[in-house]
Amino acid sequence: MKLLRTIRLDGSDTFVFAKAAEPGEWAVPGAFAFWHCDPSALEGKMRTAFRSGFIGLTTLGWSTLVQIVEAGESDRRAAVEALASQLVANFGAPTADAASAAAEEEIAFAESLCTEPIDTLIALHRTFENGDVREVFRTLRPRTGAKPARAFSFFDVEGEDESSAEPIDLIAMTDRERK
Repeated sequence: MKLLRTIRLDGSDTFVFAKAAEPGEWAVPGAFAFWHCDPSALEGKMRTAFRSGFIGLTTLGWSTLVQIVEAGESDRRAAVEALASQLVANFGAPTADAASAAAEEEIAFAESLCTEPIDTLIALHRTFENGDVREVFRTLRPRTGAKPARAFSFFDVEGEDESSAEPIDLIAMTDRERK
């Protein structure tokens, strides 16, 4: 079976999110983390987490990318247990049984994203449209062929609708955080 783990290719997650996930955590898309708020009113780092973050199950930190990895049944059980524990402790799940059921569904959804080969990276773009949360997932894989790898050209992107791409100004975000 395959599951998702957080990955950090550079340090950007540590300054674009209020809390960055540690590399190697089990992860899920994590839209449930925003059930308590109005997504259209989010600002700053919380808005960035909403728009592009996967949630790590150990730290509840955010990761821009996750990696498809091989996992065993014990790994899956550990991920479900970790998420269920977080749902009770931090998200108001009414009972451990309800939390386990919700965690099982969330892990199953994460598994459904793992249709590509091991080591494929997945990115997320989440929007709030007409009262609904919409998630679009992109896969990133090393290019094949004889071309040398160059910065910003190493990955092919699949599943991205160019018309929905919203530019992100990382420099302006950093400047706002310093003020």
